[in-house]
Amino acid sequence: MSSRKPGGPKGRRLGIHVVTWNVASAAPPLDLSDLLQLNNQNANLDIYIIGLQELNSGIISLLSDAAFNDSWSSFLMDTLSPLGFVKVSHVRMQGILLLVFAKYQHLPYLQILSTKSTPTGLFGYWGNKGGVNICLKLYGYYVSIINCHLPPHISNNYQRLEHFDRILEMQNFQGQDIPNILDHDLIIWFGDMNFRIEDFGLHFVRESIKNRCYSDLWEKDQLSIAKKHDPLLREFQEGRLFFPPTYKFDRNSSNYDTSEKKRKPAWTDRILWRLKRQPQAGPHTPGLPAPDFSLSQRSYGSYMTYTISDHKPVAGTFDLELKPLLSAPLIILMPEDLWTLENDLMVSYSSTSDFPRSPWDWIGLYKVGLRDIHDYVSYIWVGDNQVSFSDNLNQVYIDISNIPATEEEFLLCYYSNNLHSVAGISRPFQIPLFSLREDPLGEAQPQI
Repeated sequence: MSSRKPGGPKGRRLGIHVVTWNVASAAPPLDLSDLLQLNNQNANLDIYIIGLQELNSGIISLLSDAAFNDSWSSFLMDTLSPLGFVKVSHVRMQGILLLVFAKYQHLPYLQILSTKSTPTGLFGYWGNKGGVNICLKLYGYYVSIINCHLPPHISNNYQRLEHFDRILEMQNFQGQDIPNILDHDLIIWFGDMNFRIEDFGLHFVRESIKNRCYSDLWEKDQLSIAKKHDPLLREFQEGRLFFPPTYKFDRNSSNYDTSEKKRKPAWTDRILWRLKRQPQAGPHTPGLPAPDFSLSQRSYGSYMTYTISDHKPVAGTFDLELKPLLSAPLIILMPEDLWTLENDLMVSYSSTSDFPRSPWDWIGLYKVGLRDIHDYVSYIWVGDNQVSFSDNLNQVYIDISNIPATEEEFLLCYYSNNLHSVAGISRPFQIPLFSLREDPLGEAQPQI
């Protein structure tokens, strides 16, 4: 804190919860409260990052999901939207799905730059294996999020590492003003990585798990071994594996595989992260100031009570501390200047001088508790319904004739077509209720 200049942006701490789960084509369970930390009053979460593998990707399911939200996305939106979380982006490749939710207060500071799919199955032509990526700017910092599903089986370790490298290499952003992924401030990489435990037999592994003696198993974990020999992989950090291996279980139980194959348990489901390299202090540069962007892990563990899949879900909770590079929204919507005339709602807004306007920008009116940016009750193109404008102040009106009288609270969001993101959001407000009554002369008069 002492390195920050007086009057500069104040530091922020964001709580981020990352979940990875191979759901084995199963539908969502009835309750995800534990996995999502909904019962933890001290969680203080701002962002959810949720990656699923092996979603049902049959033809009928894919066609249905193309027209509507898949069952997992719908369930998660229904669960998180009442708590103020909005789905800001998603990307899906066959059975691999990545979702990002954020508290609506953060939307003006969160810009989606790119979504990308990298298939690695069937020589790079089939998306049953591979990775999906969401690249975004968070308070001005570059963040890349990757959810992957790597090849299975203990003998395919070299192939897994090859696919890991290929996914990373394919995250280029040619033609876009986005730096190389290795120059991003943060990479969060997780998924069903399918790394196994070498050398030890089934009986030894199960006895070690039963006695919670995980340290011997760590030494033979393929990912841990690979990090010792691969300089790039070594830059990715991971919390200690103080939880039982998350694969393979009998479905609808917490018993490890009892089928004829009796697969050896393994930590297949992992969460890694990598921070951009910071300048190293040397003899000529003593006492470098504390970085303006840092990540620390609060918790890392599996959730054994969920039994719909042969994998157990894994989650990690992080604290991201940053000094915002973007400290004010590009658009300021002013609900205090709202007023209604017949069936129209007047809205005033201002923008920064460098805001990249577009005739395709629009303002949406939402009920508090919106699920995603398309969950509006009314909207207008900013260029169509403009009433007045000056160098920095604009007024537009929104038709609210189809909105029933209600005391519910609403929000306004300004969506930028050039930025593909929300550029401004209002505080919650209530729409004044106007009704018409007959006066003694028989003329209709507006009345609040």
